[in-house]
Amino acid sequence: MEQPSAALNADDGLASARDRVDAFVAETFSFGGTLRLHRRAIGGDLLRAPANVALAPLHLSLKLLALLCRGIGLRRLSGWLAARDILLRTAVSQELEARLLDRLFALRPPGQASQPTQRRLLEAPALRSLLRTSDGAEEAEARADRAAASISAYSGVRSAVAEITTAAVALMLGAVLFHSLTPGMVSMAPTLAEKVVMEAAIGSFPLGPTAGSAWYALFPAHASTPQVLTTAAALIIAGACIATFAGLVADPVQARLGIHRRRLLRLIDAVESDLAGTACRPFSAREHYYARFADVIDAGVAVLRSLR
Repeated sequence: MEQPSAALNADDGLASARDRVDAFVAETFSFGGTLRLHRRAIGGDLLRAPANVALAPLHLSLKLLALLCRGIGLRRLSGWLAARDILLRTAVSQELEARLLDRLFALRPPGQASQPTQRRLLEAPALRSLLRTSDGAEEAEARADRAAASISAYSGVRSAVAEITTAAVALMLGAVLFHSLTPGMVSMAPTLAEKVVMEAAIGSFPLGPTAGSAWYALFPAHASTPQVLTTAAALIIAGACIATFAGLVADPVQARLGIHRRRLLRLIDAVESDLAGTACRPFSAREHYYARFADVIDAGVAVLRSLR
């Protein structure tokens, strides 16, 4: 078990957070735990998921711009951009964030459960020793804002992991059903549209389906551009719905591989750094980059398939 940072005193709320990581992973990300967590997804999250898929490229663009600004010395602008979160907050993310505050960071002051994360961090007695080094209330609020942004970024990682899981599902479906490479819903659209058009043409062939199969084997029916686009839109919506519940598969796998544990330890380091105002170690959500890389491959395969 990693030891708490020397920057923390015995009364700091983060001092024992690292010791609670393993229990938190077992409680929250085991199959039973993630099943209870995903009960919150039934309802509004099914509408938020497609919107988040559409917003994801813009979200990544903001993060890349923040890194660029940091690299050229514009730290204030970089911090502001990094704190922008344009993804819609899902009920599952809100529930996860509440569990982080209550069970991992152990911030349980009575009557504060419904307050914003920043306010709970500011008013938590256990965190006062971290914040007392700040030069006034304004700086303390800025530190709490950064810490709240790190926690929000952690809960937002689930959307990227869900997209990666959905891409893996699409890849497997393409291999099993179409015997082709489909690393996402977009690249699956031309193949599925062609399959639907072909089956419809064979079924309506005047001399019967047997003769239709022989005829269209020689002269294949092709899907039109509107048919491909319609199929792509339907698949993207279906993929977003799958992504809403992808954590039911992804969470136990990540827990077994130790990914959740390592990610939570990075989060604790980032929150500690944010609150103490020490050398900045922002929480890095690398999964968003992986998801966008998968999108690029998906789009590239779709374009190549459409040009054939």
